[in-house]
Amino acid sequence: MSNLLSICRAFEHVGANVKIVRTEAEILNSDYLVLPGVGAFPDGMNELKSRNLINPIRNFSLKERPLLGICLGMQMLLSKGFEHKETEGLGIIEGDVLPLPKNMPNFKVPNINWHAINEPSNGKWSNSLLSDTKIETCFYFVHSYFANPKDTNDVLAESSFGTLKFAAAVKRNNICGTQFHPEKSGEDGLKLLQKFLEL
Repeated sequence: MSNLLSICRAFEHVGANVKIVRTEAEILNSDYLVLPGVGAFPDGMNELKSRNLINPIRNFSLKERPLLGICLGMQMLLSKGFEHKETEGLGIIEGDVLPLPKNMPNFKVPNINWHAINEPSNGKWSNSLLSDTKIETCFYFVHSYFANPKDTNDVLAESSFGTLKFAAAVKRNNICGTQFHPEKSGEDGLKLLQKFLEL
């Protein structure tokens, strides 16, 4: 939804052979899978449901091939979202998607801005799509909700919205996701996508 074309162009720029997949067979035969999305959590999940793509994505995640969720695509990897109403997610990473606080001084919702990301204390950037990214590198965010994984070991990178620290990126085995938009984050974003292709 919304950011599909820009993500395709970004991956083509770093040398990927990109195909927009619409069937279970196409998904399961892919070497990598990218789940993009901009918009509301229920709309994203309803779109996947209407296209019969929920189980194929879940099944792909079990095949030890790289899967990347971007923005709403990352949020939908989690168990539940609470945007407008409680909605079941893909459940690939346990956790909830919660609203950004609206009473944060000098910070507005939606959060549309460049923000620095940092490595959490569990130190997981080596051997990940962020292994060539420097601490405090800024990426472009557009969101009103944030992913809150149940297991802090699933948090790959953190960023801040006022006093709130939130998951800017997640990772569990072959599954990863970014709340920010690498395809809109200049050279650093393209470098991240290139690294994803090397996983």
